[in-house]
Amino acid sequence: MTEKVRVIVVDDHPMVAEGIQALLESYDDISVIATLTNGQELVDQIDDLAPDVVLLDLNMPQVNGLAATEIILERRPGTRILILSMHDSSEYIGTALNYGALGYVLKDVPTEEIKLAIDEVMAGRQYLCTGATAALAPRTADGREPLTNREQTILLQLAQGLSNKEVALALDISVRTVETHRKNIKRKLGISSTAGLTRYALEHGVLQGTGADV
Repeated sequence: MTEKVRVIVVDDHPMVAEGIQALLESYDDISVIATLTNGQELVDQIDDLAPDVVLLDLNMPQVNGLAATEIILERRPGTRILILSMHDSSEYIGTALNYGALGYVLKDVPTEEIKLAIDEVMAGRQYLCTGATAALAPRTADGREPLTNREQTILLQLAQGLSNKEVALALDISVRTVETHRKNIKRKLGISSTAGLTRYALEHGVLQGTGADV
């Protein structure tokens, strides 16, 4: 049996932290081992708790999220720091990433996107929610948010006619993760159907050279 991902939630609003804990514990592969209210508590307990992922708010008393990130990564470099914040400005996001955070998620995202972020940082990949990506990334020529590398890969698979389950198997990710990526792709491209995704892929050369029969 695969070991559960050990997660700590740190937020100075206990109801927020407890709400996130309850939502994450609906997933079989996650264990929320602590909810803490400030960065100082995290720094004091990090060695004893030994989390895989820390969901960390930025604005907290005593030790803020950025300072806590720096301290934690000096002491336990393998810890994945995932910022969970209400701030969507490029300055906040860029600074958090410069301090070593592996991901940045806005507090208004659905629960499945927080789970997706945890999956991605556990795989060693940076994760920015769509709002954070939009704040940092330049727009494409037609004003749309650009797709991430992972989204481009999944678009290719979907355009070749693979089901969510087949994409999940091919990329070794969960079906729910594929579904979340698929929703983000459709939203970014303004496309509502799978046929529309295939047409987009053909028109933009995504399927060129793949040998796909579509």
